[in-house]
Amino acid sequence: MLKGKFDIGQVVKHRLFPFRGVIFDVDPEFNNSEEWWLAIPEEARPSKDQPYYHLFAENEETTYIAYVSEQNLLIDDNREPITHPDVMEVFGDFRNGRYTLRDQKPN
Repeated sequence: MLKGKFDIGQVVKHRLFPFRGVIFDVDPEFNNSEEWWLAIPEEARPSKDQPYYHLFAENEETTYIAYVSEQNLLIDDNREPITHPDVMEVFGDFRNGRYTLRDQKPN
């Protein structure tokens, strides 16, 4: 199993596209549909045998969920919190460019 170079709670940005986000889940390798993968232009299509990250993402217009290969992520040194509305459902404090997971209490 591959170990990712980014962690849950870390704020990252996309290498090619103008968005940033906070990681809320990690797949050790590609775990999405073949249709999703094939929709990426071949010249930009990342390999499947690397970690993929689920992000609460944002750009200048909107917030959304993104699924991004490790090769396309960089650490975001912006130091600003993410404005995605679901961030506070999963995470608590934001310090030094990272979020801490909210304490999980049983229902």
